[in-house]
Amino acid sequence: MSKEDLDGMRRFIEKRVPELMAQRRVPGLSIAVVEGEEVVYAEGFGVRDVERSLPATPDTLYGIGSCTKSFVALAILQLVERGEISLDDPVSKYIPLKIGIPGKPITVHHLLTHSSGIPSLGTSTIALSRGIRGDVGIPFGSADDFYRHINGAQEEIADEPGRRFFYLNAGYRMLGDIIQRVSEMPFDVYIREKILKPLKMERTTFSKGDFERDPDRMTPYIKDKEGRLIPKSFPYPDVKSNPEFSFIAAAGGMLSSVRELTNYLRMNIDGGRFGNVELLSPELMEEMQRIHIERPPGLYGRNGYGYGWGVIENFLGHKLVSHGGSILVSTAYLAFVPEERMGVAMASNIAGFPYAPIAQGIFAALMGKDPEEVVPLLRIWRRMDLLTGTYEIYRGLSRVKVVKHGGLLYLERGGWFSEMRVPLIPEREDMENYEFYIYSEGVKQPVEFVVESPEKIDLYIERNRYHKVKA
Repeated sequence: MSKEDLDGMRRFIEKRVPELMAQRRVPGLSIAVVEGEEVVYAEGFGVRDVERSLPATPDTLYGIGSCTKSFVALAILQLVERGEISLDDPVSKYIPLKIGIPGKPITVHHLLTHSSGIPSLGTSTIALSRGIRGDVGIPFGSADDFYRHINGAQEEIADEPGRRFFYLNAGYRMLGDIIQRVSEMPFDVYIREKILKPLKMERTTFSKGDFERDPDRMTPYIKDKEGRLIPKSFPYPDVKSNPEFSFIAAAGGMLSSVRELTNYLRMNIDGGRFGNVELLSPELMEEMQRIHIERPPGLYGRNGYGYGWGVIENFLGHKLVSHGGSILVSTAYLAFVPEERMGVAMASNIAGFPYAPIAQGIFAALMGKDPEEVVPLLRIWRRMDLLTGTYEIYRGLSRVKVVKHGGLLYLERGGWFSEMRVPLIPEREDMENYEFYIYSEGVKQPVEFVVESPEKIDLYIERNRYHKVKA
């Protein structure tokens, strides 16, 4: 990696991250980048606490949400390596799971890969609502409550194990319980002793109390309907107050800093080894980082889920391993390119930041490429921004707006004659041309933008030719 590549990465981060934070009203964000044995970038942006104007730093503790799942998968594979469990074991061997298809047991492998055949059962909605919006009324205070909820869902099973990907938070909570029962120690204690301590992640925790005593911690935020920031507390209960149910945190209850997470990334990049300590064999680490169940093809083609990690098979010629996490009031993202020995950790004290394309842009820059040209979503955003604005026909007798919302462009028309708000569906997923369509009453109607320059754009819809008059 050259100095020019590092400078390009820094320019990309320090241009794009503040822009996106401003657009999406993100109060605070931290980011760290590791290459080989070295942390080559570590910065905080914005504030970790709005009311006190405390800056975000690389050491700020955030809730990392579902990034926790790869720690759970690592713990399970440690038990596999020691011969205490098998990936092919039915999970009912260890925990009181009573639902399923006769003759087709749900195995440890199925829970690790979200391929149990069970769709979401809303366990995170129950757990997080209690800490953010209020209790939803479903009993959820113990392991017995948890399994009563799960075992009541026999009719929800949608397929036999191994056939379909259903992201299942409850599945990782069950894996956390397996860790707890097999190791004979609370889930969070096992993770601390067998993973965090060897990685020297001394401040990383599942304890709400430890988090609240830490001087460099986030204040979590949620937005109300008017977009105002509302401070909240960390929504998970303190695992120390209910050790028997500490596995509730296995789906997303870890708190960490991006600086400490670089140690975790280094271990994953280096095949399970951190310094002189081997946390997992290279062979089992490779099993974690390969596709076990496919998901629909994305902008980079084939992708799927391993053990606790999402996997893109061909990102700029390399495998990209990543996972995001959200607990509504805090979000995070971990990603690494094993072959290039580079990784990135990001976290924020609110939902809504688009981590994946920023991580991909960082990797592209470190590979000596222009992120804005080689990362598809960055090109898509640029084209979407170019097309948004106000358009008028001859002498302004009709006016429409093109707006961006939720990853799509929308066509809006108001006024006394008629009102309309419809999505503009691109003819090509990568949006490499300016051809779209709207869908009305079963009929596709073409929509075409003709771009001569950023200042001269025409929009053709049915009989109308609109001219862009305002960005």
